[in-house]
Amino acid sequence: MLSELGHEQSVVGVARHYADFAGTLVVDCQSDAGPLDIDPEMIRYLNRRVRDAGVRNVQTILAEPNDPLLPDASVDRFVVVDTWHHIEKPLDYLALMKRMLKPGGQVVMIDFHGSTGYGQAFTDAVFGDQNGNEAQDVLYALSAAMRRFLWIDRDRVGVEGVSYGGQLTNWLITQTSIFKAAIPIAGISNLISYNYMTYYNQYEQMEFGIFPHQGNMMDVLWERSALKHVAKAKTPTMLMHGENDNDVPIAEAEQYYVGLRDVGVEAIMVRYPREGHGIREPKHVVDSIDRCISWYVKHFPAAQ
Repeated sequence: MLSELGHEQSVVGVARHYADFAGTLVVDCQSDAGPLDIDPEMIRYLNRRVRDAGVRNVQTILAEPNDPLLPDASVDRFVVVDTWHHIEKPLDYLALMKRMLKPGGQVVMIDFHGSTGYGQAFTDAVFGDQNGNEAQDVLYALSAAMRRFLWIDRDRVGVEGVSYGGQLTNWLITQTSIFKAAIPIAGISNLISYNYMTYYNQYEQMEFGIFPHQGNMMDVLWERSALKHVAKAKTPTMLMHGENDNDVPIAEAEQYYVGLRDVGVEAIMVRYPREGHGIREPKHVVDSIDRCISWYVKHFPAAQ
């Protein structure tokens, strides 16, 4: 079954096709296992790695090839751009670093405008500008990293993010073809439909200053929605979403998945039963890690 979707690794738990969406999976991994291991020494190490990227005053973490935590130089390397918010929460970044280091990946983690921890003006910079300058932060910081670290192979660069990072991942693949694989998780693709499905429907009013029905806000929200620009997308994309997500309803992933398939982009969708906003059941977490790494390995060319 999984070979039909391009997965070469085994799946933890039970996987089955979702009947109404060809190319999607429902992954049901019942488990009473404990949390994943967290190494306190790696947390301290990660905190030491935080530094200013020197680009648009955006702080960036980058694991370099000579870092002691990285694999031997003979391992084929690749880079994943992480679009999660809040560098003040290193455990979020730690999970991504730990899963990418072993197969040879390095992670560029960019805390773009709109994040907390750098003053109110930095946080407010995203007001009325979602999928705007903060998306440019990601591209500028990646460009700076590629100029500074010549070992980065531009043909082996992927992008992923969760929640707002998933929204930004959806958006970025409509704006550039630099990414060879993408994994948006629990992300918004249509700011209009999202406003009328989420359980906090005043979110857009808080983020843009007026309700969608006021002024020309419907046009603005549609213009800043990834779905509106889906015809420009080229990047193979694996969407992940919890079926019980009330923050960002799963319909946001479903419609983007359909849009990507309509325009000929290779796309699959993985649905996790019982999960809300993000993936938390231990076996679901393990399954998602395996799928993410397999997706990157599948779509990155062999290292030169």
